[in-house]
Parts: sequence; structure tokens; C-alpha cells
Amino acid sequence: MGRFQKTLLVGFLIVIAGFIYLEATKPMPINWYPSYNNEDKIPYGTHVLFKVLEDTFLENITEITQSPFEKLQDSLQEGNYIFINDQIGFDEAEQDKMLNWISKGNSVFIASNYISKNLLDTLKLKKNTAVLLNKIGTEPLLNLVNKDLKSKTPYHIKRDLRLSYFEEIDTLSHTVLGVTQVYNDTLKITKPLVNFIKAPVGNGFIYIHTQPEIFTNYFLLIDDNATYTQQVLSYINNGKLLLWDRHYKSGKRINLSPLHILFSNKYLKWAYYFVLIGAFLFVIFEGKRKQRSIPIVAPLTNKTYEYTRTISGMYLDKKENHKIAQKQIALFFEFIRTRLRVPTEHINSRFFNAVASRTGNDMETTKNLFTFIEKVQHQQDTSQSELIKLYEEITVFKKNTDGRT
Repeated sequence: MGRFQKTLLVGFLIVIAGFIYLEATKPMPINWYPSYNNEDKIPYGTHVLFKVLEDTFLENITEITQSPFEKLQDSLQEGNYIFINDQIGFDEAEQDKMLNWISKGNSVFIASNYISKNLLDTLKLKKNTAVLLNKIGTEPLLNLVNKDLKSKTPYHIKRDLRLSYFEEIDTLSHTVLGVTQVYNDTLKITKPLVNFIKAPVGNGFIYIHTQPEIFTNYFLLIDDNATYTQQVLSYINNGKLLLWDRHYKSGKRINLSPLHILFSNKYLKWAYYFVLIGAFLFVIFEGKRKQRSIPIVAPLTNKTYEYTRTISGMYLDKKENHKIAQKQIALFFEFIRTRLRVPTEHINSRFFNAVASRTGNDMETTKNLFTFIEKVQHQQDTSQSELIKLYEEITVFKKNTDGRT
């Protein structure tokens, strides 16, 4: 190799090393996933809050990994059950057990954007979402009603968030504890909307707050926001045990390993180890003595393409463009739920933000695609040009996710 070639090789290696260094040292993008898990230190985790509660209440706080339905089967001691997540959906049986437990003199604290309709109907509540027509984003202003806890200046969350409030409450029994309003260039709540209430249930109470983001790391570590969170939780600071729910968490840890069941039981674990040891010994001592020829097995032919082509041809022959479009949309929504882990029940600004941030597409492209999808879903018939446009836009959108459809 000549001197010139060596110089080129060294220069090439230096460039490669430079790229590797830049890639390794560049800052990680911020993860805005609404986890609400107390193990997560991302902006929308609750690590800071849980550590503060642990330091404050010491052994008087317990993590509950079971569902409330399973936990309340036991003789659960008195306490305050805390649920913090972007959505809380109790089923009817679980809700009945929960309300029965509250009626015995206990408390349940719920902070969530979405609350199950069963619970809202039972408590005679009706929720709504506040927006400003002259602004795209909704930044919440928050404050408490009690004059001893109320701040002179409302607390401001400087993020575009869903602002839910109670449109209707039972004024005879419910107590309004906090209010909210969309920030409109002034730190004043002029038209308060109820976002924090206390409702009696037998001898106990249920507290509901519609802005769970106030309990996240992002909110607590900015300015004096921790004071607001502390004052909100002061309503359940009654000396009883705090029960921290870890079941209803969007960022809940799920063990997907197929060996999880084996390693969770010591007898199965050691049986597995003995099988591996036995297989290893067999390979060492028997593999040298017996050498069997390995037959050539032709791989199975993949008929998926031919099958799909036949079915699609049937639809195209019948010119059922609308059915093809509906199936394309259904498969795309399944892709969003499974690959992006984004629920598709509510198509709103929160949904657009989540999908755009996880696919690499900008907000305008994301909104335009789902606007077109909604149009196709609600029309009676779909033209061939619309079908082709739908296919092309979904394909381009998915390619931006990871470089392949």
C-alpha cells in the first residue's frame, strides 16, 4: 500500500471516528411520554413526587401493583388510595368495591384527564374541555379556592395540555376545592372553571382533580409549583396510610420475557438450569460419537402475497373502494396502537402531539392526514383517486417513522 493510500485510509478512519464521537455525545431527545410511573425521571413521570412522599411519610406509604378490584378483595386497612394517570377507567364491579371501601370512612384521590363514565354518572358529574378560539394551544392556569391555600397569582403550566373541567356538579353535596382557566396572556383567572372537587361517599370522601400533570417531575421542578401540589395533597394528609396505585399507569412496567414464569419460581428455575446443563453435557459426550447427516428441507413457500393479491383483486373488481379505504384506515390505527403505543379512542391535539413526536412527522402533516382519514370514514362512497391518495399519504407517513412501511 502506497503512502497516498495510507493517508486516505487514516483520513477516512478519522472521519468515521469523528462521526461516532458526535453520535455518542449528542444529547438524548426529551421523552414527553405521559408515564406517571414513580420510577420514571422523564418530565411526565412522578419520581420526584413519590420520593417526597416517601421522605415525608416514611413507612406510612405503600405501593399497590394489583388492580383495585383484586386489592379490595382483601381486608384492606384504612387509608387514602391515590390514583394519578392520564386516564382512569374503573369497570362497574371495581367501582362498586371502591365506593363501598370509601363509605367506611376512607378516601380516594383521583387525578386524571379522563375518568370512566360510570364514575362520573354515579357522582352526578359532567366533564368538558376548555379551549380558546383565538389560540392554538391551551396552557392551564390553576389555583385553589380556600383562602388559606389560595395563591395571589395562579400557577401557570407553560405547556400545551388538555384542560378538562367539571361542567356540572352536584352543588348540594360536592365541595369545590380548585379552579382553572386557559391562559390568555394574563396571569388572572377571570372566568373560573371547576377542576378540583370533594364528593362525600358514605363516611368517606372521593377527591377528583382533572389536571394530573401537576404531580409530574416537570411541574414540580419549575418555580414554586411544588407548593400548589403540596396544598392539593394536604386534603388527604390525615395521618392514615397512603396507598399509591401502580396498576393504572400508562408507563407501567410489563415483563414480556417468556422465561419470566420460570425464573419467578425457584423450583422451575433450577429445573431449567439442570436441563441446560444436561443438554450441554449431551452435546460434549454424545455429539462427537454420532454424526448424522442433516437432510435438506425446502422452506415453505410464502403464499401471503398471492392471497392478499387475490382478496384485493376481488374488492377492486367489485369497485368497493370504500371498503378498501376502511380496511386501510383500520390497519393504520392498529399500527399506531401497537407500534407507537398511542390510544386512538380520542383524536385530539394530545393525540396529534404524541403521534407526531413518535413518527418524526411535523404537526401539520399529522393533522392533515387524520383530517383526510376522518373525511373518508364519514363519507358514503370513496373514489379511486381518494383511495390512491389515502394509500400514498399513509405510506409516506409510516416511512418517516422508521424508514420502512
